[in-house]
Amino acid sequence: MAASKQTRYVDVSNPSLAVECPRCGLMTARFVDLCRNCGYKLWPSSVMASAAFRAWRAPDPERRSEVSRFDMDYPVHIDNTIDYVARAHELGIHLSPPSNWPFVICFGLLFLSLAAIPFAATARIVLAVIGGLIFLGGVVGWVVIEDTRMFPSDSPQQEIHH
Repeated sequence: MAASKQTRYVDVSNPSLAVECPRCGLMTARFVDLCRNCGYKLWPSSVMASAAFRAWRAPDPERRSEVSRFDMDYPVHIDNTIDYVARAHELGIHLSPPSNWPFVICFGLLFLSLAAIPFAATARIVLAVIGGLIFLGGVVGWVVIEDTRMFPSDSPQQEIHH
């Protein structure tokens, strides 16, 4: 007669992941084959314990999908996201807004530094003009555009008192 493939020793309606060991009385994981405390054999084999765990997880896959058969408690989800801007504001720390203008300034300095290499006079002048324009564009963008976005003008029309 062929052996049955069904698990015989699992109560799928019990949501508990820990059971009391019959020998030592301490709590141990429900779906491991040996008690972690005294070594008492809870399941006939590891294969049967795994099959019982799969059968236990099948009725409620949404809640039980993240559980391992070695767990004694359901995993707790902790939101680890940190709002650094809000945290800095609470601590009184000033953070400058993120900006791409420093990269533009560095790109302009690249062309200006290439103009310092002894090439032909026209190439050096062209590189210096291109680098100077990019550099000045980056400085104006960072100082004027970003600064006005960060610190809007203090006109009385924008003040609203509640």
